[in-house]
Formats: sequence, structure tokens, C-alpha cells
Amino acid sequence: MLNEQLKQTLFALAHTIAVHYGNSCEVAIHDLTDEDAADHSIIYIENGEVTGRRVGDGASGIVLEQLSAAHEAEDRIGYFTKTADGKLLKSSTTYIRDDGGRVIAIFSINHDITSLSVASAAIGEIISPYENTSGEVEKITPHVEDLLDELLWKSAERIGKPVGLMNKEDKMRAIRWLNSKGALLITKSGDKIAKYFGISKFTLYSYIDVKDNDPKEDKS
Repeated sequence: MLNEQLKQTLFALAHTIAVHYGNSCEVAIHDLTDEDAADHSIIYIENGEVTGRRVGDGASGIVLEQLSAAHEAEDRIGYFTKTADGKLLKSSTTYIRDDGGRVIAIFSINHDITSLSVASAAIGEIISPYENTSGEVEKITPHVEDLLDELLWKSAERIGKPVGLMNKEDKMRAIRWLNSKGALLITKSGDKIAKYFGISKFTLYSYIDVKDNDPKEDKS
């Protein structure tokens, strides 16, 4: 659990940013110190209607990746995301670390620029990303169960065939990718993932256990 002084400091900063930019700017703080952080990481949020989230809701994709031991966290400033209902957001993610360098919290900003983007020719400098973003824009889901569904869909998309046509190697690659994204950290996700791929939980975890020794693993 975060210490009280740090929490109050982060809460004050979040409130300042939210008030400064108005109702279109969501500011959320994730506490990563609890064992159930994947399911209930948000301890503070303002203007949560931007993404449909509230205090007590679970992790976004970027939080799950941070909770996964293989992920090296780097702050991301001014990148594009989108909501499940199609809003275009300009987001920033800052990692809060303890004295030992371990990430203990995430400070995130999601600014709804949907209406601003219509006038992007005039205000392009304001809404353009700091990062050189390319490829698919990350989606922020309001509930961790929705995120797991999204990750399952993406895992099949990466393999390029429906689950019913996947062979053993295809399923192993898909499951290892899910694990790299932190999907297995979601409570009871093992049951859902095993059912999705039509395998037992024992087989599911056996696929994950050998990943470090598999030179063919797709880590992108």
C-alpha cells in the first residue's frame, strides 16, 4: 500500500490537472503495491466518465504489462489511445518508483480530444503526440474483464487464424503473448483462457513454463 503522504501528493496533482483541463481530461492513479492490483488498481480518478472507469476498477493494458515481470517500464508522454466507444484520447503515463527503483504506482492522464481533432488543422500543435506513434492505437476498457476479452481477440488476430484452426504451436505462441501482456494476472483468467483455447489449465501453464527456453517466442 502506498504511504499516506505520497498518496495525498499524487491526489493533489491529479486534482490540479483535472480542474485545469476540465471535464474532458481524466486523471487516474493506479496503486501497484497490492496483490490484487490487476483487478482493483485504481485508487483515485477524476473525470472517469472519459473512459467509463471509477475507483476500484482494474488495470488497463499498460498496467498489466507493468505488473508482468518481463516488462521494462518507461514513461510515455503524449501518445494516442481510444475508448471502447470510439473517443480519441491523448494520454500520458508516468511511473512512480520507490527508493529502490521499483514501480509502485502509475499516474495517468487521458484527455478526450475527439472534438479538438475535428479542428486539428488549426490546433495541430496542441493535439499532436509527443511520441512517434504508429500501428494500432491502444484501447482503454472500463472493466478488466473487457480487457481480457480484448487480449484474447488480439492473440488470435496475431496468429492469423481462429482458435478452431490453431495447432499446438499456434496456441503456445498465442498463450505466451497473452502472458507477456499480463493477462494471467487477472483473477480467474486461467479458466477463461484455457476454455477459449480448448485446453486444460495444466496444459495452459505448461505452455507458459517453457517460454523462456523457446527461441521462437514472439515478443513483439
